[in-house]
This record gives sequence, C-alpha cells and structure tokens, in this order.
Amino acid sequence: MSMAAVGLMFGVALGFAGYFGGFGAFIVVAVLGIVGFVAGKFLDGDLEPGDFFRTRDRDRRR
Repeated sequence: MSMAAVGLMFGVALGFAGYFGGFGAFIVVAVLGIVGFVAGKFLDGDLEPGDFFRTRDRDRRR
C-alpha cells in the first residue's frame, strides 16, 4: 500500500474522530496512530530499540 493511501486513511480517521468525538478523540486517534506507526516500523525491521537510545562516550565530551 502506498504511503499516500495510508496518509489518506489516517486523515479520514482523524476527521471522523474530530467530527464525532471532539478534540479529545482527535488527539487520542493521532497519538495511537503514531504509536502504531512506530510499532509497524519496529516489526518491519526499519527501526531498532537502540535507535532511540545512544550511549554517552566520555571521550566525546572533551
């Protein structure tokens, strides 16, 4: 599925949530959509948990 189609579906879902559920539902759908996107990236192998955490090298501080 193309990213344009995914974006269209996400936009429609946000529109319905905003129209029928108000601003609170809009925010909940947006946050859960982002969480689902990140989870999908992990499952596809595009992201790894180490990408969000970096180790501190003491040599770089100097």
